[in-house]
Amino acid sequence: MSSASLGRGFRWLWAAYATSLAGTWLAFDSFPLIAVLVLHVGPAQVSLLAAAGLAVGAVVAVPLGPWVEFRRKRPVMVAMDLVRFGALLTVPLAYALGALSFGQLVVVAVVVAAADITFTAASGACLKALLPPSQLLVANGRFESTMWTASVLGPPLGGAAIALLGPVTTVVANAVSFLLSAAGIRAMGGPPEARPERGPRTRVRAGDLVDGWRFILADPALRPLFLNTVLVSGLIMATAPLVAVLMLGRFGFAPWQYALAFAVPCTGGLIGSRLSRPLVARYGQRGIMRVFGTLRVCWPVGMVFLHGGTSGLVLVMVVQLGLITSMGVFNPVYATYRLQHTPADRVARTLSAWSVSSKLTIAALTALWGLLAALTTPLTAVGAAGVLILATPLLLPRTRD
Repeated sequence: MSSASLGRGFRWLWAAYATSLAGTWLAFDSFPLIAVLVLHVGPAQVSLLAAAGLAVGAVVAVPLGPWVEFRRKRPVMVAMDLVRFGALLTVPLAYALGALSFGQLVVVAVVVAAADITFTAASGACLKALLPPSQLLVANGRFESTMWTASVLGPPLGGAAIALLGPVTTVVANAVSFLLSAAGIRAMGGPPEARPERGPRTRVRAGDLVDGWRFILADPALRPLFLNTVLVSGLIMATAPLVAVLMLGRFGFAPWQYALAFAVPCTGGLIGSRLSRPLVARYGQRGIMRVFGTLRVCWPVGMVFLHGGTSGLVLVMVVQLGLITSMGVFNPVYATYRLQHTPADRVARTLSAWSVSSKLTIAALTALWGLLAALTTPLTAVGAAGVLILATPLLLPRTRD
């Protein structure tokens, strides 16, 4: 099914998504690079920058989930794009004035993280309202393939741009991408969105803040999937800094080799996203989630054999290719399953709670695995995550289609 058959509104939504995603991947790791190259901070502050953006941004986003639920989604998405545009633009402006500080980078990271979560919640609700259930997997497959394309091309191009034009170049490009995304969402057209009904109450109450988690944990279809995806992403991301330390430090890989090891396997995500729809048509939604949800966690344990030289580089690329190809199939299927099992009046709260939980779990496990690596060795910590993640398929939905 072509994107044209999904309608004009989806084409503009997809274009907005692709534009902002291109900017995000172009600016991949730009804040740590600026912190090191411009502000000359140490490893502890770089780690703080990464953790604070995830954790504090997630906490800030908690009350925004129920707030978004009872607002028109497109204006919220435009507003979040403009917030990210404005926040990011302060970085090159401060740099040009010689006033850039580490504290400013932390604040911008927090604002962008909170806006990311809020935008994701609103866009999920927008997509569910825009398309019939039969077309959601096609749309999510398009988004998934776009994401992996951007992840292949963005970081190398961003690195070249920084080398040629300076350390804040990609931050400017990322800011502009959100402005263009806002314009794309405004261009979606169609009938005006109806304002969601809230009933007699007009303000968000304390109990509303946990509505997303209450719904997820009470739903027998979503609860195991929630626990599975949050733990898997947390354990995978917790080892990313340790793998970087091992490859760039102990095993002496050059930065371009490190980038190559993770960029090339992203082509597997393109392959997987293309396969997701025909595989679901043949084997069923839950069956594919169980098979590829299991396959994706069989690969990380291979990183315990990481070593130097060409064979070590090939090992990383093989492990990442297997992992990312499996994720490319699994992710659009699980995203579609989640939308199909969430009522339209709960989508924003559910997706917001899901994103907040994922980001907080990544931040917590990253800190915990850093401590484990300090007490043992980075390779031991990587191996421990690889073993623990093998148990996560037990949480995947077991019922038949």
